[in-house]
Amino acid sequence: MIKYRLAVIGKDVSKSDSPKMHAFIAEKLGYEIEYSKISVAEDKFESCVEKYFSELDGFNVTIPFKISVIPHLKKLLGDAVEFGAVNTVKCSSRLGYNTDGEGFSLMLKNAGINVNGRDVLLLGAGGAGRSVAKKLCDLGAKVYIYDRNLQNANAVANAFPPVICLNQLEMRKYFAIINATGIGMHNTEGISPVDGNLLNLCSVAIDLIYVPKQSEFLKIAESLGKKTLNGSAMLFYQAYFADCIYFGLEPNDETAKKLFEEYSKEF
Repeated sequence: MIKYRLAVIGKDVSKSDSPKMHAFIAEKLGYEIEYSKISVAEDKFESCVEKYFSELDGFNVTIPFKISVIPHLKKLLGDAVEFGAVNTVKCSSRLGYNTDGEGFSLMLKNAGINVNGRDVLLLGAGGAGRSVAKKLCDLGAKVYIYDRNLQNANAVANAFPPVICLNQLEMRKYFAIINATGIGMHNTEGISPVDGNLLNLCSVAIDLIYVPKQSEFLKIAESLGKKTLNGSAMLFYQAYFADCIYFGLEPNDETAKKLFEEYSKEF
């Protein structure tokens, strides 16, 4: 049996659950992998990236290399084209993909959250925010985006015209508020990007953060009786879709859901 050499590459992936997830998925699908965590300083990526192409069969890219890897690829496919960001690379062909949006969509579907025709406030216009904004539009949501960096928010709104850029947060009702800022993890753990006054006006609070499992953002929302969802399912599903790319498999939503349910019981 072929052993696939895979890795996740980012500035600091020391706490990443990716190896555990990919190993679980691969085993269940009948494949053998060796999955590494590779942390690289931002100024070292360019000098190291060719080594990854020669030593690995594929790799997942995370902050802050989802864009900087693109010049080293021959072609972008699928969502990577519209997102302008890559999270999955197949080394032999030098093709770049982005499975974040698919992971997000399937997370909503399996959580029974229907955003069609509903107002959604998206916090954060970085790589994750961009992919989520596009998928929310595809799902029929009316998307409002806010980022402290107005230029970033405007860029997302310009890329996906249905999205409305907010110059400042408005105290009004939204069906869902989504945190794609990253605030609440690492050195901002215990901090929420918005307070309870705004969260009290929504029905659903979604945080793309999965460590900690319950961010301050979700704690506040839960205390107000809101439906809450963290990013663990999105992470798992984007990993599943990435593995299907590595192994040349046709992805199946029901298989992904079943695998996530099994994974959640085990870990």
